[in-house]
Amino acid sequence: MRKKLILPVVFVFIMLGVQAQQTGEFGPFGGVSYYTGELNPGLPFRMSKFAYGALYRQNFTDRLAARVHFLRGTIAGDDAVSGVRPDRNLNFTSPVTEIGGQFEVNFFEYYIGSRQHRWSPFIFGGGAFFMFKPYSTLDGSKIELQPIGTEGQGSSVYPDREAYKLYSFAIPFGMGVKFSVNKYFGLSAEWGLRRTFTDYLDDISKTYYLDLDGADPASVNSQAYHSDPTLSHTTGMQRGNERNQDWYAFAGISATVKIRMLNREKCLDHQRDGY
Repeated sequence: MRKKLILPVVFVFIMLGVQAQQTGEFGPFGGVSYYTGELNPGLPFRMSKFAYGALYRQNFTDRLAARVHFLRGTIAGDDAVSGVRPDRNLNFTSPVTEIGGQFEVNFFEYYIGSRQHRWSPFIFGGGAFFMFKPYSTLDGSKIELQPIGTEGQGSSVYPDREAYKLYSFAIPFGMGVKFSVNKYFGLSAEWGLRRTFTDYLDDISKTYYLDLDGADPASVNSQAYHSDPTLSHTTGMQRGNERNQDWYAFAGISATVKIRMLNREKCLDHQRDGY
């Protein structure tokens, strides 16, 4: 599966090295990121956080483009906010760093500097590699969740459960709209979902592994507390849903400057716009 995800990204990089008929674009991205999973089953933009990054886009035709990007954001979830499982009372926050590539298809003819085709909706899809590191807080201190094995990873109760990796692959896809501001600058707004191949963005997937039902709070250590803050569950009780993978998303605006790749582009621009 990972090899299948790597191929689209590699192909995009190869294509970017080929001299194209049109132009390249480069610029920053700013917006928000959010997550859907056990702690937020389906409401977009809940607990969204600031996100930023940069992208390079290569336009092959007026309808087809490819891009590579670097994005960084923060995702979060909380049972107290979603209200789905108040008896669980879990929460997390995690940075997300993504490097990816994707193809973009414009609905209309479009390029920066055009007098006739100044805007177009577009759709996109591709592949990405990302890193994450979920944590929670206790008495004002940040506790990284993966090392403490909140679902018994590496414990005598579940020795077959291994610590999950803090990186994975994703399939980004979504839609947006592009707008040519003037001869050199363009804006685009987009909303892109990420279908991941991990269920641990939020550190929740399988079952509880400690018998904490009725335990004395004074005797519970940090590891046990972050596994079951309510102290009301026993070994084997459901903590998450491992059949569904977690998702995350980026939405925002990018501002790009046109980069000419060939001298003949100026002539092509004049011919297409009729001046």
